[in-house]
Amino acid sequence: MNEHNPKFPTQGLETAEFEPVNPTSNPTMGELISRRFSRRGFLKGSLATTAIAATVSPLALLTAEKAHAQEGSVFSFAEVEAGVDADHHVAEGYDADVLIRWGDPVTNDAPEFDPLNQTPQAQAGQFGYNNDYVGYVPLEGSSEHGLLLVNHEYTNAHLMFPGLVTVTDGEAEQGPLSQDQVDIEIMAHGGSVIEIEKVDGKWRRVAGSPYNRRITGETEMEITGPAAGHDRLKTSADATGTLVRGTLNNCAGGTTPWGTYLMAEENFHGYFAGELPADHRETENYARLAAPGGWYEWHNFHDRFDVSKEPNEMNRFGWVVEVDPMDASATPKKRTALGRFKHEGAESIVAPDGRVVFYSGDDERFDYVYKFITSGTFNADDRNANMDLLDDGTLYVARFEEDGSMEWLPLIFGEGPLTEENGFESQADVLIETRRAADLLGATPMDRPEDIEPNAANGRVYVMLTNNTAREEANAANPRIDNAFGHIVEIHEEGGDFAATTGRWEILLQCGDPSIAEVGATFSTETTENGWFGMPDNAAVDSEGRLWVSTDGNSLSATGRTDGLWAVDIEGEARGTSKLFYRVPVGAEMCGPLPTPDLTTFFVAVQHPADGGEDWEGHGRPSYYEDLSTRWPDFRDDMPVRPSVVAITKADGGKIGMA
Repeated sequence: MNEHNPKFPTQGLETAEFEPVNPTSNPTMGELISRRFSRRGFLKGSLATTAIAATVSPLALLTAEKAHAQEGSVFSFAEVEAGVDADHHVAEGYDADVLIRWGDPVTNDAPEFDPLNQTPQAQAGQFGYNNDYVGYVPLEGSSEHGLLLVNHEYTNAHLMFPGLVTVTDGEAEQGPLSQDQVDIEIMAHGGSVIEIEKVDGKWRRVAGSPYNRRITGETEMEITGPAAGHDRLKTSADATGTLVRGTLNNCAGGTTPWGTYLMAEENFHGYFAGELPADHRETENYARLAAPGGWYEWHNFHDRFDVSKEPNEMNRFGWVVEVDPMDASATPKKRTALGRFKHEGAESIVAPDGRVVFYSGDDERFDYVYKFITSGTFNADDRNANMDLLDDGTLYVARFEEDGSMEWLPLIFGEGPLTEENGFESQADVLIETRRAADLLGATPMDRPEDIEPNAANGRVYVMLTNNTAREEANAANPRIDNAFGHIVEIHEEGGDFAATTGRWEILLQCGDPSIAEVGATFSTETTENGWFGMPDNAAVDSEGRLWVSTDGNSLSATGRTDGLWAVDIEGEARGTSKLFYRVPVGAEMCGPLPTPDLTTFFVAVQHPADGGEDWEGHGRPSYYEDLSTRWPDFRDDMPVRPSVVAITKADGGKIGMA
């Protein structure tokens, strides 16, 4: 895996694994899997020696043994060959067109991109860096004209700025940033709202649109919900505790049933530095978040990122932000009812009774899976009636039992251990310290919960668990000492009701190379050498109920391939069969992904291309602005590498992945 490189402070941040900070002894998912299958007496004879038998349900095991992908798969396309090179690749018969790149104008007054003369003011109107979540809101119900919604998660200064890296005796090291460069980074965070349209089968941006908008690390936002106005959110700049500048580290996200855009704040702790006294009210709170992280240099120029000067500022990050893309003047709102942790995504679905359910993972090793259920119900006939649904509801955390059952535990002040005796004085405290509250409830520590996708077609929920190499003991479910390649959990909510508080769980896939027995991968026998993957991260369920999985952390050294987008069968004889549809350039992560409602376009986000390449024979040395492992997508000597959103369409105009 890519580890955090102190010489390039933001290299590998998406795939770096940091020391776990969960202090509990709650049984981990690996332990539960092991106990479950050993207690059921399922493992007998030769099966007891195989990782496959230990990690997968009896149904999945049987179907994997007899899978016939040619007959049973719901996907139809010619698989891409896995590998590593400087370009991207899509299945034969498809086009992958770059729609928008870092630095392209978004707002109507933004200048053209000039990498040698970039300014904070220019970046504030241009497409930001490291595009992650991609959403789409149709205009007038169209799959060919709508609003593209894109998160900008973080920045890689060594890829963005010329003259920053020096090489001495073959060793590269990043120098300090200027205030202008820091301010450009701040403006490159946040998100973009862009009107797009499909003309003659190709997508393009609509210049001059009243919807076009940049949201940055300086955009004024309102704090709403139970924690709004609490003393722990007040700062010298905001005595009310209800206003905050900016949103940071927006990883995955979501689009609500009423057409608003959710930006999930993930590794916000990395932007803060400084130290609090041992007896300060927030010291233990921040320690549970591995904060401050000190990844960036922003505190050198802006006091609000120094916790010794502004001890409450960090409490104003780690939330889910709601944006109305239909109104470019609307103030974004940080919805505190959904809890504060390192959010990966906020995907939603309407339950049978009309309440809306939002799923989110806390992306850290040994942290938890959550869902939020609104108190109010969705009104499909009155958009305005839904605009504050996210301020009132119940946040739950998952506990997975070894017998295959599970329970969603409510995080409610005054119930169970969430009382004054344990340091909670209100629901605001419970939400500000969501992780500690979940610890006390006995939630199940997971292996980096990332994207979580509900599937209306089958009533199930798919949880992407990227990896966890901190496991100290092997068990039947993890015959290796560490879980380097991750797995996917399938939740069956009780009665197919996404608002249920009980359910059952199975392992859909344990990832990695199935040709290596010790790895213990559980792809079907019809999965080809190109079709397996490691490190599942983002996912999408399309309008046909099919699952698509994108990855984060595949590389030449880890898997012999780049990250990409895989189609995964979840039903019938082909269950557990995976096929590679699209792969990214060297050093890049595959984000998004997002199909349009009519399934004729797949939007994907290619994040941090060229962040690495030391282990690739095509480069073989550190990658930085002047010496990049790829100059995708422009491939011009006068242009740096540029994170971009790509629109994938079928050459004949048909539906993606279908004959």
